Amino acid sequence: MPKQGVLEVDGKQVKVTNLEKVLYPAASFTKADVIDYYIAISPVLLPHLKNRPISLKRYPDGVEGFFFYEKRCPPGRPDWVDTARVSSRRKEGFIDYCVMNELSALVWAANLADLELHTFLHRAPKLECPDFVVFDLDPGPPADLINCCEVALLLQKVFDGLDLRSFPKTSGSKGLQLYVPLNGRTRYDSTKAFARAVAQNLERAHPDLVVSKMQKSLRKGKVFVDWSQNDDHKTTVCVYSLRAKEHPTVSTPVSWEEVTAAKKKGDPGLLTFETGDVLQRVKERGDLFASVLAVKQRLPKRAVAGDG
Repeated sequence: MPKQGVLEVDGKQVKVTNLEKVLYPAASFTKADVIDYYIAISPVLLPHLKNRPISLKRYPDGVEGFFFYEKRCPPGRPDWVDTARVSSRRKEGFIDYCVMNELSALVWAANLADLELHTFLHRAPKLECPDFVVFDLDPGPPADLINCCEVALLLQKVFDGLDLRSFPKTSGSKGLQLYVPLNGRTRYDSTKAFARAVAQNLERAHPDLVVSKMQKSLRKGKVFVDWSQNDDHKTTVCVYSLRAKEHPTVSTPVSWEEVTAAKKKGDPGLLTFETGDVLQRVKERGDLFASVLAVKQRLPKRAVAGDG
């Protein structure tokens, strides 16, 4: 395998370097493998990235080395990499984030060892209107992914009672994430208030299982329902993104039937997927998260029930 070269992607010349560098030592997974995965998954990934500002999370020496977030799109980027200007809460005023609208831009980012894709919940230019409400379920040991399944199913019951469709995906790490699509004009102040109310009410109904407060000291043996992701300056790992773990696991959309089966069998492995698994799932089942981009819903005006 050549150490470097030029790939022609969508009619654009993308320089790639250090292709033999091992980024996941435990799996002998190289930068070339990372690029190959993102090319192969791009037909279902790119619609979820379109016009969405993204923070790069780069691992130049692989998952066992240091990493850094890069909010501002690098100044040496090719002119065909799109950007979106987002207001900063700091002195710099504005930040021009990268936008991965084309496969060429995705390959360029992968070549920078941007293993993880962390996107905003909104798209440019509607920076004040998130497309969905997100709940990040984070287990505090000894709680685990199976406990997250239990909480996810409680949340599904709440949403079903509110006539809201919801869609689960793995984080690619140790938890689950739930998306409630809106795809309308709802603003962040409404989505954040809704998410917080859901989390707090669920904690009141199931205090031995759920915590809604952020202090880590409160999370032992419980599942933290993180509602704070619903903010205009926060990003969440994108569906189909690699995660920088020991093995190249992926944030993977799953069905509610799979969540139920994993809980019933008590087997976290049923909801753990690496790149090859995900590509095969897409081949057989398509994009289980496609509806997240299409379903239009409104948040309820009435109070949120604690247990559905």
